[in-house]
Amino acid sequence: MSRITNVFKLPFWAQIVTGLVLGVLLGWLARSQDISWLKTTLDQVGGIFVQLLKLAVAPLVFFAIVVSITNLRKVNNAARLASRTLLWFMITSLIAVGIGLAIGLLTNPGAGTGLTPKDGEKPEKAGSWIDFLTGIVPTDVITPFTELNVLQIVFMAAVAGIAALKLGDRAKPILTLSEAVLELLQKALWWVIRLAPLGTVGLIGYAIADYGWELIGKYATFTADVYIGCALVMFGVYPLLLATVAKVNPVQFFKGAWPAIQLAFVSRSSVGTMPVTQKVTERLGVPKDYASFAVPFGATTKMDGCAAIYPALAAIFIAQIFDVQLGISDYLLIAFVSVIGSAATAGLTGATVMLTLTLSTLGLPLEGVGLLMAIDPILDMMRTATNVAGQVVSPLIVAARENILDRHAYNAVAASPADEYDARDAEPKVALPTAA
Repeated sequence: MSRITNVFKLPFWAQIVTGLVLGVLLGWLARSQDISWLKTTLDQVGGIFVQLLKLAVAPLVFFAIVVSITNLRKVNNAARLASRTLLWFMITSLIAVGIGLAIGLLTNPGAGTGLTPKDGEKPEKAGSWIDFLTGIVPTDVITPFTELNVLQIVFMAAVAGIAALKLGDRAKPILTLSEAVLELLQKALWWVIRLAPLGTVGLIGYAIADYGWELIGKYATFTADVYIGCALVMFGVYPLLLATVAKVNPVQFFKGAWPAIQLAFVSRSSVGTMPVTQKVTERLGVPKDYASFAVPFGATTKMDGCAAIYPALAAIFIAQIFDVQLGISDYLLIAFVSVIGSAATAGLTGATVMLTLTLSTLGLPLEGVGLLMAIDPILDMMRTATNVAGQVVSPLIVAARENILDRHAYNAVAASPADEYDARDAEPKVALPTAA
């Protein structure tokens, strides 16, 4: 009995890895033996986990942005911190898109795939600059929540937060309610996050069962390019910036941020991972008042994987399939779209909107999106992990440069926040008096 109990006491990261291995095995079994019920079960388990994450997205984003903006009043030099955060978001995005372009030009991912323009298919929804700009402002206050339009939710939350700041003490009841609702949502989402090992089994297992290694083989160069590009940013660029600009030990960053990176890889949702991202950012020494602004802001706009590396590689891939020659001006346009238009990805699973925005700006056929849809879930795991890593790195750099980083906390970080949360929940509670 004690051995069974010890299994459930595994560290959270070990539970995720166990789920990953089990998912691969079950996915391979379902595909190789053609076990349809197992494939369906894996799909349902993974789908329920993602749906539970999405259920909290709309209210979580709204109240997180409202509270984060109002929390800036407690921070010295709030405007300076906000502008520096945005600046570092843009700098790291520019570096990431540069790496994506360089890898694409070196490897020619569209060559030798056997794919033709006939294999492509237009997506149901396509992004354009007009849609992006006009789509920020909602037509009503309900639709953005029912249709999960995160960009419009961010807009409404920003307006509400700024209005609350202007109202001052008169807005205190609303702010108190917002903080309470946010805590409630984060508490509920932590329960969902604890299901991540099961979600991992379903998501990874279904990906293997449905797509198989054959499909990955057809897209081998492109898949490798995305993973290598994201790895270079996550394990090369970020540690270099932390060591040279923030002047901190990059190893400690991975010790602290790994639970969020790991969950992002599995869930494929920056917004769904946001509570863990904020927790690890605070544990790494970033002041809570600043982290509560920078992390929600980053979860909806900071997308080095989905909005920089991926569209750069995808544009080159699609151009090669459709035999379109790209020039220097096209590569500069890709960089521009990646840095300025990343908010269009909105932190949700997938990066189709950002890709269509890039393709339409370059004048490339939107049918090219259909070529990449089949492989998208496998790519999205690494893209989202890179997104979240960048969402932690940028506040760390800003906090270090502004001398507000708690370096003692950074150097002492060790345990997973999920494990800490479980330990805190397990602490003895004061019993409530019972009626006689």
